[in-house]
Amino acid sequence: MILIVAEHTAGKLAKATLEMVTAARESGREGPITLLVLGQNVAAVATEAAAVADQVLVADLPGLATYNAEVWAAATAQIAQEGEAHTVIIGGSRSGREYAPRVAVKLDAAYLEDATKLSSNGAALQAQRYTYLARVTETVEADGLVVVTVKPGSFAPAAPAAAAGEQYDVELSLPAPRVEVTGKSVEKSSRVALTEADVIVTGGRGVGSPENFSRYVEALADNLGAGVGATRAVVDAGWRPYAEQVGQTGKTVQPKAYIALGVSGAVQHLSGMGKSKNIIAINKDAEAPIFKVADYGIVGDINEIVPALIEASRK
Repeated sequence: MILIVAEHTAGKLAKATLEMVTAARESGREGPITLLVLGQNVAAVATEAAAVADQVLVADLPGLATYNAEVWAAATAQIAQEGEAHTVIIGGSRSGREYAPRVAVKLDAAYLEDATKLSSNGAALQAQRYTYLARVTETVEADGLVVVTVKPGSFAPAAPAAAAGEQYDVELSLPAPRVEVTGKSVEKSSRVALTEADVIVTGGRGVGSPENFSRYVEALADNLGAGVGATRAVVDAGWRPYAEQVGQTGKTVQPKAYIALGVSGAVQHLSGMGKSKNIIAINKDAEAPIFKVADYGIVGDINEIVPALIEASRK
């Protein structure tokens, strides 16, 4: 089977999980797609998972109430061994990248990291991933049992399956954690998260200043109910937090509409948003690389164009 470890937040299945299901479907590997739901009070998550998977394995235990890399790795490896999984897919989130290598070691399996595309080459699993600051796409492959992490935003979310998968409760032998989480802080925002947003408004250095970023990027995003993104140059300049960075060293996104304001379009940034369904770019430099990937482009001063867009969006 193909085993996917579900990601979920606040009792809801994360978009990243649906992307992993698509990756599994496109991998060319045979066997049922199985979602493993780890946590406490996850009945609602399991029901959502059943809509896209062939089967759902549920571990609803107090010991899984809080994420712990050692515990998650042990649980995943145990289920993979018992279910004779040949492929284990884990999200390329911060936590996923932390425990996925541990799973590979426990299973004595090959490890493919940050995949943006999966396919089969005979018995081998092939994965594409970025390298050299996203200037090169390389293809790596491995035979036999493989653990792979999927780069968030690289695959379209999976549509529901023809029939809901069956759910099964599983028993786990959880190790005593050696690290205890004593507190957790969550960044509060009234805006939709970048990885979940259908529309994203991103600002680059071309917006001119932190004040203009708020005046133009945030205002337009708020009117559209969109997420707010930023380029690495903006984040490095201290205008915006790293959580908003889009690109090779930030988040990979795939919204229905991506609006780039004052974004030149460096290759590292394009690697993080190039799969957006519709790209709208506004930049005063007609030769900016962003226009090579844009579906709609406006060459002009954002100080004149964006206020008109904000006014129109209010209506």
